[in-house]
Amino acid sequence: MPKRDNPRTGPKYEKPERPAAKRRTASKGASPAANGRPAPAGRAPARSEENPNLLIGRNPISEAIKAGRPIDKILMQKEAEGSARVIAGLARDNGIPVQYVDKLVLDKLAPGKSHQGIAAYAAAHKYVGVEDILAAAKARGEDPLVVVLDELEDPHNLGAILRSADAAGAHGIIIPSRRSVTLTETVAKASAGAIEYVPVAKAGNLSRCIDLLKSKGLWIAAVDMDGTDFGTSDLKGPLALIIGGEGHGVSKNLRDKSDYIVSIPMHGHVNSLNASNAAAIVLFEAARQRRQK
Repeated sequence: MPKRDNPRTGPKYEKPERPAAKRRTASKGASPAANGRPAPAGRAPARSEENPNLLIGRNPISEAIKAGRPIDKILMQKEAEGSARVIAGLARDNGIPVQYVDKLVLDKLAPGKSHQGIAAYAAAHKYVGVEDILAAAKARGEDPLVVVLDELEDPHNLGAILRSADAAGAHGIIIPSRRSVTLTETVAKASAGAIEYVPVAKAGNLSRCIDLLKSKGLWIAAVDMDGTDFGTSDLKGPLALIIGGEGHGVSKNLRDKSDYIVSIPMHGHVNSLNASNAAAIVLFEAARQRRQK
């Protein structure tokens, strides 16, 4: 700010009359700072919208599990006692992962609230079983087209893949129970509504899940580097496409279990695509081949 001349300098300074104060009105909806005035001291900033899928407290979480509400993960304070152990047992019986954390983690997650040493992330949509996905394909009189996601972490990628899967006519998506993004609100928004139409199943062990799919007659194709050009590969018939996670691609174990590897030829300067882009490209090629069979 430029330095103003001081009117009080000089030997004959006279105090000027104070002009009548003019009331300045703030524009409607503007914050104090927007009108040139700092916010009053001590006033808390506006709170952000709470996560509707975050459950806190022992009784709400216990009842949610008993009611069958889909829960992705439970955070429990280390060395929690009493009913917390009962909840941990319920979680174990229902295949819900429990992560033990310091109290500070829960305090930050639910500031100012009585979390009682436990919090849980509920899913934005219910999950189905792998068998349900295969049954849905059978009910439509179609060969199953399934996407298996190998430890995908980005919720926007999962949302985009849900959207592509719906548009390409895939029957469902399978994700691992651990080390994977789940059906969060961010995923739901990124899917642009596709989360309501594409079933998602959780598998405790992807390797055993692949064995199950093979036993049901599905061919397994891993979308990875150093494979056959996807455009010349046979993507008709019962098929499961494995899409690798960000950064590491398809794991060696799942790659070895695959019947064949398909790749997307790259003609530019980068040697890979985003997981959701790769999934979309191969899914629509599979859909094209199925229409022409």
